[in-house]
Amino acid sequence: MSLQPGLDHCTLQELGEHLGAEVRGDAGLVIRGLATLANARGDQLAFLSNPKYAAQLAGTQAGAVILAPEVAAGFDGNCLVLANPYLGFANASRLFDRRPRPAAGIHPGATVDPTATVDETACVGPNVVIGADASIGPRSEIGAGCVIGARSVIGADCLLHPGVAISYDVRIGDRVVVQSGAVLGSDGFGFAQEGGKWIKIAQLGGVRVGDDVEIGANTTIDRGALDDTVIEEGVILDNQIQIAHNVRVGAYTAIAACTGIAGSSRIGRNCTIAGGVGISGHLEICDNVHLGGMCMVTRSITEPGAYGSALSSMPMDEYLKNSARFRKLDEMARRLRKIEKQ
Repeated sequence: MSLQPGLDHCTLQELGEHLGAEVRGDAGLVIRGLATLANARGDQLAFLSNPKYAAQLAGTQAGAVILAPEVAAGFDGNCLVLANPYLGFANASRLFDRRPRPAAGIHPGATVDPTATVDETACVGPNVVIGADASIGPRSEIGAGCVIGARSVIGADCLLHPGVAISYDVRIGDRVVVQSGAVLGSDGFGFAQEGGKWIKIAQLGGVRVGDDVEIGANTTIDRGALDDTVIEEGVILDNQIQIAHNVRVGAYTAIAACTGIAGSSRIGRNCTIAGGVGISGHLEICDNVHLGGMCMVTRSITEPGAYGSALSSMPMDEYLKNSARFRKLDEMARRLRKIEKQ
């Protein structure tokens, strides 16, 4: 039996074969969904990957649990044994995803320019607008109210949730997911000054998105001023991220919510950027860099590793004292240098 997304149920044996896991216990147990260790029922599958929750394993009511080999050795219940339980959970979750999948075709309420190309296997929802010379690839789903601008290209097996805005000259690869409210190809923030007034610079580039990218809700990716803004393959972007014009984000980098990246900065491959990070413009961040939450990056980073800059929370009275002392830091440094010279 080949398991496909949208499952109502399957046996533990079938699930184990799909995940490539060793099955221990009742292989015929029927699994009807996933749940946490604390809340699972007898027909649900749970998982343990974080040692923080190890104490919940003994009391779980889950029908079966995904466990690492060293943990499974001391567990008497039904389990699927995998080296990476969290990855097993991720793969199992997609099988039980019951998101409605509409049939292929163009909804009569959609507006499609006569010069646009929509593959016959694609699904175009109600109130969608597709501009001139745009292209929608095989099996892609364009949710209700999306706008696809002129000459933009959506690849195969993409999913645009309702209310996504794709401007003109945006190219999206295959298997890309864009969540509701995201805007791709908005104008970059480019202006020149003349006599105290701001003169808008036309943004002549586009946006290029590689294969297997996920873009979160209300995230904005500006078009390039001259060259394209580029999001390479495998990048995952959380909600409410701002990516300015001519930024390049390297392959398989992950960026958490509320991060802002100023224009023309380049982010390397396999980086992880935590929430609320600010990155100044025209910087280079090399591959394999981790930026902690609220980090402010004002200089290029040329060495892989973990970086941070924001203060962690502390009791208010302690914070106020430290803040007062910080304002005197320069004075204290001068006094210290004077003492050292003496």
